[in-house]
Amino acid sequence: MYFLNELKEGLSISFNALRANRMRSVLTTLGIIIGIVSVTLMATAIEGVNRKFNESANAFGTGVLYIQKFPWVGNEDWATIRNRRNIEVAHATKLERRATLVDAVAPAVGTRRQVVYGNNTMDFVIITGTTHSYMFASGGAIAEGRFFSAEESAGGRPVCAIGAEVAETLFPQEDPIGKTIRVAGHPFTVVGVFEKQGGMFSEFTSDLRVFIPLHAFQSKFGGRRNVTIQVRVANLQQMEDAKIELEGIMRSIRGLMPGKENDFNINQQEVLTNFFTPILLIIASIGLFITGLSLFVGGIGIMNIMFVSVTERTREIGIRKALGAPRRTILLQFLVESAALCLIGGIIGLVISFPLSLIVDQILPTAMPVSVVAIAILISLMVGVISGFLPAYRAAKMDPVEALRYE
Repeated sequence: MYFLNELKEGLSISFNALRANRMRSVLTTLGIIIGIVSVTLMATAIEGVNRKFNESANAFGTGVLYIQKFPWVGNEDWATIRNRRNIEVAHATKLERRATLVDAVAPAVGTRRQVVYGNNTMDFVIITGTTHSYMFASGGAIAEGRFFSAEESAGGRPVCAIGAEVAETLFPQEDPIGKTIRVAGHPFTVVGVFEKQGGMFSEFTSDLRVFIPLHAFQSKFGGRRNVTIQVRVANLQQMEDAKIELEGIMRSIRGLMPGKENDFNINQQEVLTNFFTPILLIIASIGLFITGLSLFVGGIGIMNIMFVSVTERTREIGIRKALGAPRRTILLQFLVESAALCLIGGIIGLVISFPLSLIVDQILPTAMPVSVVAIAILISLMVGVISGFLPAYRAAKMDPVEALRYE
């Protein structure tokens, strides 16, 4: 109870002192405001990029494996990888027949072509040839219409499902379902539109793609292409077992002798996450260190002004001590004043940071969760306490007789 009374009295004296020197208080908090704005914007950018990356990585599907000629990341010899044999559609058929830990297998081949509807044109759109199993073997979902059926897939019918960005560009004012688009001059009827996935890897999601039956793709654009085999694992708890099984089957299909290195890669979402997380951590550490320097400068300014405040109020300190105020009361008074000064600066910094983060979001993804706000306020208080400790300690140690003599 006694401590609460001291704290209440300290707050009252502190705010009276801040009001008495308004201009000095404003100029002093400016360093803290700039520091909090810098740190908060950096934290929101890091949080936003991290969320956007996780959202983008999820588009690949948590339970989906990609058997491909090339690795997504790694330090392998690129010249050796480039000379690997292509993965073929027949491999997917054999894999589906022999694998026991998977739900669906879908081969996919791609090329870039112009897509036209009426007066609207998109260049370099990714045309993906696949089977009806793609919907079961991928992380995508249909927003309108449907994906092509097994019969349409087997017969190579001229139907297609398009990505959200393709639909937005070609059909800004129309419903695309049932309309006929021309893919490199060939007509395809739109039967479905995928949900928008967005994110940092939009080129690798369904957004910028047109999906057509595999047999139609081979007849229009040729069949001698490298294939990606997408596999959905039946049970996420058996992910590693499924990878081992798929690796063994692929080695058998491709005729690799024991001891010989794989001439294919099994990629998954986790590969991207493991690669990106350390990079983000390094960027975050460097960014927060640089922006933290501005807080350090602001803290030095607070310390300097608190020393001035202690000097100006020496007689006041002497009177309070002569009336029986203990050292901890004087210490608490100046610590509260310093912390209040920084807290005000931190709150103003947050008020400025929020609209600025919305502007930055137009360039880089940002997010300001409650945790960032709480951390910013906590940092403000810590800077105030640390910066004000030496001046407060000096005030607490003053001899009351010497303090009363001070002119």
